[in-house]
Amino acid sequence: MKRGRMLAVLLVAWFMAQFDFFVVNVAAPAFERELGARPAELELIVGGYAFTFATGMITGGRLGDRYGYRRMFVVGMAAFTLASVLCGLAVSPAQLIAARLLQGLAGAIMVPQVLAMIPVIYEPAERPRAVGWYGLAGGVGAIAGQVLGGLLLTADVLGLGWRVVFLLNLPIGVVTAVLAARLLPGAASTSYARLDLRGAAGLALGLGLVLVPLGLGHGTGWAWAAMAAAVPVLGLTAWWQHALARRGGQPVLDLALLKVRSYLAGVGAVTAFTAYFVSFMFTLTLLLQGGYELTAFQAGLAFAPMAVMFSLTSLTGTSLVRRYGLRVVLIGGGIAALGLVLMLLAQGLPWTIAALVIVGTGNGLVLPQLIGAALVEVEPGQAGIAAGFLTTAQQFAGAGGVAVIGAVFFAVAARGGYVMGMRWAAAIDLALILVVLAVVAYTMRRAATRAVPRS
Repeated sequence: MKRGRMLAVLLVAWFMAQFDFFVVNVAAPAFERELGARPAELELIVGGYAFTFATGMITGGRLGDRYGYRRMFVVGMAAFTLASVLCGLAVSPAQLIAARLLQGLAGAIMVPQVLAMIPVIYEPAERPRAVGWYGLAGGVGAIAGQVLGGLLLTADVLGLGWRVVFLLNLPIGVVTAVLAARLLPGAASTSYARLDLRGAAGLALGLGLVLVPLGLGHGTGWAWAAMAAAVPVLGLTAWWQHALARRGGQPVLDLALLKVRSYLAGVGAVTAFTAYFVSFMFTLTLLLQGGYELTAFQAGLAFAPMAVMFSLTSLTGTSLVRRYGLRVVLIGGGIAALGLVLMLLAQGLPWTIAALVIVGTGNGLVLPQLIGAALVEVEPGQAGIAAGFLTTAQQFAGAGGVAVIGAVFFAVAARGGYVMGMRWAAAIDLALILVVLAVVAYTMRRAATRAVPRS
C-alpha cells in the first residue's frame, strides 16, 4: 500500500509535465488575444518549455544519481510549481516566455527522478506494472491537456481565463512536494565526484542547436546553419565524455549505457513511436479545429474515446506482457497501424473518431511496454541518467516529428485541404509504427537466440 502511494506521488509529476506541455496549444488563441502575443512569441511560449525540458533532462537525471532522487524530485517539483505561478501571473509575452523556460528546466530536474525511483521502490517482477502506470499517466496527461484545458478555458474558472491552466499547479504542486518529502525513500549518494559542468553545457548547447531550429526555423538558412553547428559541438562533447570516463571521472552522460543493447533498442523504438504519437496529436488537432471546424473544447472531447482506450490497454498491457512477452507489443503496434490505415480512408468526423478508438487501443499496448523494456537491464545506479536520456530522446522525437510531419501536413493542406493533409501525415505515422515493429521483432529474435543453449 505504501509503495502505491509513493508511485502515485511520482506519477503526479509526470502527468503535470505532460499536461503543461500540451495545454498551451489550446490556450494559444487566448495568449494572442489577451497578451498580444505575435506568432513568433506563441512559438516560444510553446517551444521554449520543450527546449529547456529536453536540454536539461540528462543533467537532471545525473543530479538525481549524484544527490539523491527524492531530494531532486522535491526541488524540481517546488521549482515547477513556482514557475507555473509565474506563468499564471505574466502580463506580457516576454514574461510568459521566461516563465515557460523556467518551467521546462524545473521539469527536467523533476521528471527523470520518476523513472529512476521505480527500481528503488519495486522489485524487478513488479516494475513492469509500475512502468505501465507511468505510461498511462503520461498519455492521459497529454490528452488531458487538450480535453481538460479546453474545459477550463470554456468554464472561465473564477474569471481567471487562461491563467487557471497554470495556477492549477499551485495547490497540486505544494501537496505533492510535501508528500514526496514524507513518503519517498531517501537513498544516499553512492558517488562523490564533481558534477560534469562542461559536459552538461556541451549537451545543452548541442541539443539546443538542433531543437530551436526544429521548433522555430521552418527550413530557413539560419536553421540549417545552427543544425550543422550542432555536429562539431556534440562531437566535442562526446570526446570530452569519453576522456573524462577514461580518467576515472563521472561524465554527465554515462557511456556504459551504450553497451546495454536492450536499452539502445528501447530508446530507438521509443523515439520512433514518440515522433509518431506527438505529431499525430498535433496534426489531428489541426484537422478537428481547422478541417471539421470544432471548438477547442469539442476537439478535446473528440480525443476522449482514444484516451479511454489508451488507459484501459495501458493497465492491462503489463500483465499481458508478463504472460505472453513482447509479442503483445507487436499486436498493439499492428492495431495502431490498422487505425492509421482507417485514418487514411476516413470520410468525415465519425470515421475519424472510429480510427482514434483503434489507434488509442494499440498505443496503450505499445508505449508503456517499450519504456519498461528499455530500462529492464539498466543498473539501479544508472537509473537517473538512463531515464533522463530516454526522456530527452522522447522530447527530440516529438519536436522533430511535429516539425517534419507538420510541415508536410501544411504543405499538402494548402493545396488539398486539411483532410488530405491528415492523410499524408497518417501515412508517415504508419511508416514510423512499422519501424517500431521492426525494432521490437529484432529484440525478440535476439532474446530468443540468447535463450537457445549452445551444443
